[in-house]
Amino acid sequence: MKVSVTRKNIKFLPDSSRVVARYFNSGNQRTKELVGRILVMGNQEVTHTLEQINRGFARRHRSISAIFYKHYENIRGIIDEMQINEAELSEDRKMLIGSYLTMEYSIESSAFFNPSMVKDFDQSSLEKGEVRVVISFRATGEGHVSSIVFRRGIIDKDNNLRMMRIGDDIEKAEILHKMMFNKKRIMSKLAEMDTMDIYSTILNDLPEVFEYSALKNALTIELANPIITKEKREAYEEVIWLMDSFYDIQFNHDSDISERVIFPVSDTESRGIEDARFVRFVDDDGSDSVMGTYTAYNGNAVLSKLITTEDFYTFRVMPLYGEGSLGKGMALFPKKINGKYAMLGRMDGVNNYLMYSVRPNEWKNPQLIQRPEYPWEYTQVGNCGSPLWTEEGWLIITHGVGAMRRYCIGASLFDLDDPSKEIGRLSEPLLTPLEDEREGYVPNVVYSCGSIIHNKSLILPYAVSDYASSYAVVDLKELLDALKDSKKILL
Repeated sequence: MKVSVTRKNIKFLPDSSRVVARYFNSGNQRTKELVGRILVMGNQEVTHTLEQINRGFARRHRSISAIFYKHYENIRGIIDEMQINEAELSEDRKMLIGSYLTMEYSIESSAFFNPSMVKDFDQSSLEKGEVRVVISFRATGEGHVSSIVFRRGIIDKDNNLRMMRIGDDIEKAEILHKMMFNKKRIMSKLAEMDTMDIYSTILNDLPEVFEYSALKNALTIELANPIITKEKREAYEEVIWLMDSFYDIQFNHDSDISERVIFPVSDTESRGIEDARFVRFVDDDGSDSVMGTYTAYNGNAVLSKLITTEDFYTFRVMPLYGEGSLGKGMALFPKKINGKYAMLGRMDGVNNYLMYSVRPNEWKNPQLIQRPEYPWEYTQVGNCGSPLWTEEGWLIITHGVGAMRRYCIGASLFDLDDPSKEIGRLSEPLLTPLEDEREGYVPNVVYSCGSIIHNKSLILPYAVSDYASSYAVVDLKELLDALKDSKKILL
């Protein structure tokens, strides 16, 4: 049974004018030389130079002076090393130093792709048949560094999407690192990384719940030991890397959602935040939040992370652990199943797995539920976002990779009470790259990170060859009928 797909004539394209003011450090020695040059400038020259910089950049960034001062604060250690009496530095001179430690970064200049759509918390003041949505995108700039950005829109009764105006500024969040840690969970994560033995002495001396500063101080003392082995040095640096992966971020309430960018914060994501899959999660008590997963990449290793919010202003970020989290493409179910959180994953890079947990950041004992079956997905099969609840079963939008690394989008249906049981699966892709969708940063790709159901339709946002994004609409009954009529795949 053929399922018709209506592609909508809307495109989300990269925009090189969307810039953030990013901290730039060229190394201690060069920074010292730079500061030295600024220190010999006369007061009048400092004021005049700062005024010129503000004229050129203040209209491009909200509170540019605060940004300059913050970046100056980042080199307090260097100021101390240079034995500079900070009390003698004027505010203008500090901000001028900060301006030389700042660069503009165009967050969307290369690609604007892999969208994920959720229903907004606020559904007031809408016409019949409308729904307000928030769409997240993977925005990629110079050097292929990715971040998460948002757009807000309204889908009308005819499933047409009307986007809200984009804000003028872009704001990075204030970062608040988590200060308290559970020793048992940290030891479990270190065991996964095969480095537990190295930390046993240090961790055994800490209480069951300890402050970040306590462990960091202990590790700093060890790192200062001149005879420390290379293995221990790398391992100690790795645990600091892990600790820094827990943090909260806070945006100002006078910012529009389109002005908020979740930019890489910790070393674990220094080369990018990839493919966020958000879902509107409803807990057993009826409370709801938006939860998501993304892949942190540091140029060498990937780390799956959980991100949660109740208002799109404050977000909590933490790493996922357990053997089921070792890989990409994790997607959380929108509610608990039999009292437990449920998650999809692709830990081996090839097949779809199902996991249950009493905690949303611990994923063990993955169960294989789906492997490549058809030629268009022989290379790998994975999810395209969180499962969608329907009366007929869990609708899971999938991606398949076939010959020539072509990515297509498919669909499967799983049992509501036991989503390890596959009810049906499309033998042909739901979406394949059209001729005018084949060109981009990565050719021959259609891909999604999350859909919704509205007006008895599947609203499917998708990326076009890792460059731009669009969306399609699928009649839900037609899709479910095709899935139920399909031959069941036996694993």
